[in-house]
Amino acid sequence: MAAPTGYIRLAGARKQKKTYLKESYSEGAFKITRPVYLTQTGEAYFYIMSPGGGYINGDSYIIEVLLEENAEAVVTTQSSTKIYKTRSNPAFQQMNIHLKSGSILEYLPDPVIAYQDSCFKQSTVVRMEKGAALIFADIFTPGWAPDGSLFSYDLLQSKMEVYMEDTLVLFDHLKLKPDEDILGIGYMEGYTHFGTMIVIDERINQIFLEEMYELLEPIKTARIGFSMLSIPGFSLRVLANTTQEIEKVLFVCHENIRKKLLVKEPVFLRKY
Repeated sequence: MAAPTGYIRLAGARKQKKTYLKESYSEGAFKITRPVYLTQTGEAYFYIMSPGGGYINGDSYIIEVLLEENAEAVVTTQSSTKIYKTRSNPAFQQMNIHLKSGSILEYLPDPVIAYQDSCFKQSTVVRMEKGAALIFADIFTPGWAPDGSLFSYDLLQSKMEVYMEDTLVLFDHLKLKPDEDILGIGYMEGYTHFGTMIVIDERINQIFLEEMYELLEPIKTARIGFSMLSIPGFSLRVLANTTQEIEKVLFVCHENIRKKLLVKEPVFLRKY
């Protein structure tokens, strides 16, 4: 099996009131910063960097995250993930996440931008113990094309499996393949950008979800939908015509989750 284009592994552990980096390894076109601390509540912040500038034909990337008991981490990217021409072999990203009891992972990357003739596939497998919490977001946007068209990529596909104590509790599959129906009902419905957030936390209930509805109701420039999961948690879908509109929705959700569930101050993940 060929070596991946980029590989990252990080493990976080809790010591007293602070999460520290227990293990860190990277190779190829992937790097990760040392942990930084943006709040007084002890969670570690990590920024994934891709020095290559973008994913191209046949690239493969692997990200592995392990949080030990009560460890808390926020993982983001330094900039957007750009997918360029992949005519013969799609670019692929695999994420493996292991969360032990009491741990909290907030995964909040910048958008995936798919340019003309690009094909991107992503697979995420999350294995959680009871008492762990997950916030996982993604944004998919069309990139620039010479003819000005917005759906010039070939495929955007993302699969996610979540296991709780080795039992499959969530399977999520997104597949965006531009054709004559992509703007139609049941697909993109006239919008061009797609955002999603999966949240799993034992403290989530119907009352909390109704509060989220009320917070997002004033936002009229995006189409927003919530679904309760079979375990305590929810999935959020957002359709809009700009990245900024989706980022606004996800920020409002993330801010409320941190304030009401995690009892932490909101954060702004500055990238510049």
